[in-house]
Amino acid sequence: MSNRNTTFVKTEGEQIPVVADCDVVVVGAGPAGHAAAISASRNGASVTLLERYHHLGGMASGGMVLVLDDMVNEGNEVVTTGIVSEFVERMEKQDAAVYPPSEDCQTNSEMWQKWSRWGCIDFHKAMMPQPIIHAVAFDPDGWKRVSLDMVREAKINLRTHSWFSDVLREGGKITGVISQTKLGRQAVRAKYIVDGTGDLDVGVAAGADYIDGQFIVTTVFRMANVDTEKAIDFQFSQPEEYKKLDREARRRIGGAWGMWWLKTPIPGVVWCNCPHMPGYDGLSVESMVESECEGRDRMMRLYNFAKKNIPGFENAAMLGAAEQMGIRQTRMLQGEYVVTKDDVKSRRHFETSVCRGRDYYTPYGALLPKAIDNLIVAGRHYSVESDAQKMSREIPPCQAQGEAAGIAVALALNSDQALRDVDYKAIQKQMRAQGADPGDEPSANALCENNIAAE
Repeated sequence: MSNRNTTFVKTEGEQIPVVADCDVVVVGAGPAGHAAAISASRNGASVTLLERYHHLGGMASGGMVLVLDDMVNEGNEVVTTGIVSEFVERMEKQDAAVYPPSEDCQTNSEMWQKWSRWGCIDFHKAMMPQPIIHAVAFDPDGWKRVSLDMVREAKINLRTHSWFSDVLREGGKITGVISQTKLGRQAVRAKYIVDGTGDLDVGVAAGADYIDGQFIVTTVFRMANVDTEKAIDFQFSQPEEYKKLDREARRRIGGAWGMWWLKTPIPGVVWCNCPHMPGYDGLSVESMVESECEGRDRMMRLYNFAKKNIPGFENAAMLGAAEQMGIRQTRMLQGEYVVTKDDVKSRRHFETSVCRGRDYYTPYGALLPKAIDNLIVAGRHYSVESDAQKMSREIPPCQAQGEAAGIAVALALNSDQALRDVDYKAIQKQMRAQGADPGDEPSANALCENNIAAE
């Protein structure tokens, strides 16, 4: 981590206008925070949703992470559902989502050639061809539209252009949050707070325990005017020549997943989830400026090479980089329960599971900070070890965390109790009522012996 401290100054006291009084304030309208706000509102809470950008969706839209994965267990059992599924259905109606029908989820060369460039593959498997699974390629603006539609339908008090600044305290209790806006600092008072910031901004300000972590960052970008069918035909008809050019393309970008370009719902537009750049601090202004510059230099090297050398890319145009840098890991809560790498790898089932990802389960305690009664966390900054977070931070599981968190605050509100005292079985029951899988019923491959009742 870089040194973030320089010199310090003191400021005078200030009067901060209160712009909202509500039951629940959700900070961060990314996939987790948005799902939490929708879930809390649908369960009867009055909700204010704060977001620093002009759009909703976080890494799914502004960050352009354009494939929803980590939703299936072994055998293509779809286990991450609920608001995630609703999002997919809504985007599909707007021609903004593409995914394989169940009959195409096979392991053979025909389906690989048809679906692999959509990213609908089991990338955990080293075999070739990899299995085709339920995953969803989507358009980022489609995500923004659906997010906004759902917020307005739920009658949520939306406040974009509002950057989290601090928490409000009265007598040692957290009573809301302060955001920075063009009109100065503004306060939102609330009974319960959901931290959906991705970086644990609210939790840190409230005094929650946490650890720092670091992983690769990415400057995601897109290209237009690509003849994707020509490029795919070249890949499969001239595999040796393709491999040679692909190796050189990957060398120029300096870090990428197995496929550096994927198709999107917009014909001729491809998504490049690269370059991958280690060693940058996602909380440091200086580090992020440097990574932004390096990422753009790398993407232009790849773009120029592909345009000159790879069939299908002859007429490609640079469509541009994502509005948000792709940050995978910064601060992580160390809460009532800390999910370990072994928990994830062994598929350990928890009696208190309230949501789940590919084949891992998230206990309720992993969303709760210690000693703070009215704050809950949802997103990649949940209570987890660094190595475990690298395997459990994808967008759909974060949405599921948000959905569970929204239910939890609504239940706490109805019974006027601390979040840690909410009955996890009541959360599980309501998750199922909303079409989500809370993980209360373990899949066949789960580790159930010596079950941990994490609270």
